[in-house]
Amino acid sequence: MSSSKIAITLESEMLAEIDALVKKRVFPNRSRAIQAAIKEKLSRLNQSILAQECAKLDPEFEKALAEEGLTEDLSEWPEY
Repeated sequence: MSSSKIAITLESEMLAEIDALVKKRVFPNRSRAIQAAIKEKLSRLNQSILAQECAKLDPEFEKALAEEGLTEDLSEWPEY
C-alpha cells in the first residue's frame, strides 16, 4: 500500500504522549503511532455505523424473510 506524507497539527501534550510511547518502544516512531491511532478510530467509526444500521432492522421481518420459502425447500434437501 502506498503512503503519502501530510502535515498535521497536534497539541503539545498529545505529542508528548506520543513521544513517550515511542521512547518506550511501543511504536517505532511518531508516524506509526499516529497511523495506529487513526486506523483504530476509523475501525470504531465503521463498527458504530454498522451497529446503527443493524439497530434499524426489524427482527421479526428479517426472520420471516430468512424463512420465506424454507418449508418448500426442506423436502428437497438431502438427509445427513
